[in-house]
Amino acid sequence: MPDDTRYGSEMARRAVMTGAGALAACAALVACGSSGSQSVEVPSEAPLTPTVPAQPEPAGSLGDRLASTSDIPVGGGTVIAGKKVVVTQPVSGTFAAFSAICTHRGCTVNKVANGTIDCPCHGSRFAIADGSVVEGPASRPLARRQITVSGDAIELA
Repeated sequence: MPDDTRYGSEMARRAVMTGAGALAACAALVACGSSGSQSVEVPSEAPLTPTVPAQPEPAGSLGDRLASTSDIPVGGGTVIAGKKVVVTQPVSGTFAAFSAICTHRGCTVNKVANGTIDCPCHGSRFAIADGSVVEGPASRPLARRQITVSGDAIELA
């Protein structure tokens, strides 16, 4: 005569191995097969399509007002972190703009001092006149950004 306890547990095992139970059982087997103890959480509904990471917002848009000419010191500049732009005034009345993203590892530069645009992450420094590398580890200049100066307004072109 068959063992009723065995028959009941066999039926329960078969029920678990169907439908969503199979997914959970596979995840549990993978977790049990690895060294150390792990906890595996299986979502009730797995997405059918892969998710796409959000794209970074573009740095400043055409026509965005960046600053007033009076905000940019002669022989210096200002980092506009929210727009990812640095505006400089190497000599009186001459303005330049560069990406605020360091070409070494992508950090945002944080200050303009002593004729250079400085990155806090690894110490790269760039010239305020043309964005060229003054001190590495960066090996490429900051990307130029086109600006227009109209009256006292400095805008992205």
